[in-house]
Amino acid sequence: MSFARYTSLRDRVVLITGGASGIGADMVRAFADQGAKVAFLDRQDDAAAALVAELHASPHPPLYRRCDLVDTGALRRSIAAIGEALGPIAVLVNNAADDQRESVAEVTPESWDASQAINLRPQFFAAQAVHPQMRSLGHGSIINLSSIAWRFGADQMVPYATAKAAVIGLTRALARAFGPDGIRVNAIEPGAVMTERQRRLWYKDDAQVQAMVGRQVLRRVLLGEEIARTALFLAADDSRMITKQSITVDAGIR
Repeated sequence: MSFARYTSLRDRVVLITGGASGIGADMVRAFADQGAKVAFLDRQDDAAAALVAELHASPHPPLYRRCDLVDTGALRRSIAAIGEALGPIAVLVNNAADDQRESVAEVTPESWDASQAINLRPQFFAAQAVHPQMRSLGHGSIINLSSIAWRFGADQMVPYATAKAAVIGLTRALARAFGPDGIRVNAIEPGAVMTERQRRLWYKDDAQVQAMVGRQVLRRVLLGEEIARTALFLAADDSRMITKQSITVDAGIR
């Protein structure tokens, strides 16, 4: 099976948060394969080093920068440094997240704030920080990662679901704010993507995976590369008149 090539992404500077593993790593691979200049932020040094080594033969080997996204000052400094190293950032993928499970009774003010601090706040401040760089280019694409969790009312992850619902509001507001500068802002809502982390923590045997697949209209395991291909389209000039939208990629789960 072959997939689209986006010539407009060649040499374009792309920043991905949480890019060392999971969906983020699949994003790094996909954009690097298109010939983009990819930078990614994370705190997983070993996983990041392995990913950079894996992609060393890419037209532009990815650039890793360690950053705690909860530290807004560090996030801003990292974005500025990447712009200086690679050129103005044209694509931002706000991917980083933490889908921690806990019952409603277990939620504390601290765990609530921690969830918003990683699942929502960095998306805004990363967008705010890249805005001047994209404005200097006269174009840009910001892709925020939401989740279908908020649509289903995920009762074991209420803080996460709340943050992911807020990402849709954030996406619409930023699209209107940044539109006059030629910057598009869209969101992707993934379904049950079977990353290594998901299998390790929540889907520990094949029966659990297949039970989830059985809830999908398309009866195949949903992988991060499917989410990455959607991000490629939203980043490329092919989608140049698409903004303030959210695309669900969940294999038709019910």
